[in-house]
Amino acid sequence: MLDALLIDEHRKVLDALHQLEETQLKILFVTDREGRLVGTLTDGDIRRWILGGGNLGGEMGDVCNRTPCVVHGDQAHEVLKNIMRSRQVTSVPVLDDDGRVNKVVFWEDLFTDDHPEAAEHEPLGVPVVVMAGGKGTRLAPFTSVLPKPLIPVGDRTAIQVILDSFAECGVDEFYLSVNYKSKLIQAYFEELSPDYRLHYVLEDEPLGTGGGLHVLSGVLDGDLIVTNCDVIIKADYRAILDHHRREKNDITMVVSLRNYDIPYGICDIVDNGQLCAMREKPSYNFLVNTGLYVLSSSILGMIPCQQFYHLTDLIDDVRQKGGRVGVFPISDTAWMDTGEWQQYCETMARLA
Repeated sequence: MLDALLIDEHRKVLDALHQLEETQLKILFVTDREGRLVGTLTDGDIRRWILGGGNLGGEMGDVCNRTPCVVHGDQAHEVLKNIMRSRQVTSVPVLDDDGRVNKVVFWEDLFTDDHPEAAEHEPLGVPVVVMAGGKGTRLAPFTSVLPKPLIPVGDRTAIQVILDSFAECGVDEFYLSVNYKSKLIQAYFEELSPDYRLHYVLEDEPLGTGGGLHVLSGVLDGDLIVTNCDVIIKADYRAILDHHRREKNDITMVVSLRNYDIPYGICDIVDNGQLCAMREKPSYNFLVNTGLYVLSSSILGMIPCQQFYHLTDLIDDVRQKGGRVGVFPISDTAWMDTGEWQQYCETMARLA
C-alpha cells in the first residue's frame, strides 16, 4: 500500500497522473533517490502546473508541494487529529529519523465522520445535456441500424454508461438532444425505466453539437453540463464544477493531456530546401478537447435559433464578447472515445 503512494522526484507529470488514478487516494508522496520525502503531490498541483504553462515532461520535484504537513515518529491519535484539523489536511506522512516515509495516516483512520471533503459527495445539483442527435457515420454499418447512443459498451449502451456515471454523482435530470433514429432512443429508455428524469430536445434537422441547446435558453438557470454522446469521462465531476465556478468561467472545457512521441528524426528546412535543424525523435504534448463542457446558462441565448451551430462556435462567440473560457485537464486514461472504430475498439479493450 505504501509503495503505491510513493513516487520518485524525477518521474514525469503523466506518470503521476496515472498513479493517482490507480491509487484513487488523491495524493502521492514525492521522494528522492534515498527515499527521503521531498514533498506531496495532488491532482490540484498537477492542474496548476499544466494551466500555468508546464508540460507533461515536468518532473515531480518541480511540481510538488515542498512544504507539506508531516510528523516525525509515532504520535498520539489526538495529536494527529489536532494537526489534521488545524492544517485542514486529510493525510499526514509519518517520517523516520532519516526523513523517509514510514507510513501515512489518513483522515478515515482517525475520524468516523465530519470528513473535510464531505461536500464532494453531495449531489452535483446541475442538469446534464447529452448531444445525441448525430448520425454516427464513422461507426457504420452499426449506425445504419442503431443510433450512435445505443452502440453497446460492455453490457450497456454508450449513453447509459454516460448517464449512469452522472447519476452516481446525484444528477437526476437529463436532457437528450436527439434527431437521428430518435424514436429508438426514446423506446430504449421507456423500456429501461430509469430512476432519473429524462427530457427530450427534438431536432427537426441536425443542428450540430450546439444548435439544439438554444431551446433551453430561459428554461435552465445556473450551470449545466454538456457532453457528447460518444465520450466516457472517468473524472471528478465535482472538482470540474468547482473549478468552473471558482474561475467564474462562462464555459469550461474538459481537456485530455496527450503525449505523442515521433519515432523518427524530424527535419526543419528553409525556403531553398536547405536543412536548418534536425530533432531526433521529438515528443509533443497537447491538450485535447474531450467533448465535455460546463456552461453557464446565461450564454445559451447567444446560440442562434434553428441553425447549424457547434459548441466550438459558441466558444468563439463567447471569447469574442470578452467572456471567460477555461479548461480543466484530465489524464489521457480518464477519457474514452467511442465515436470512431479504432477508439471504440480501444475503449472496449480497456473495459474488458
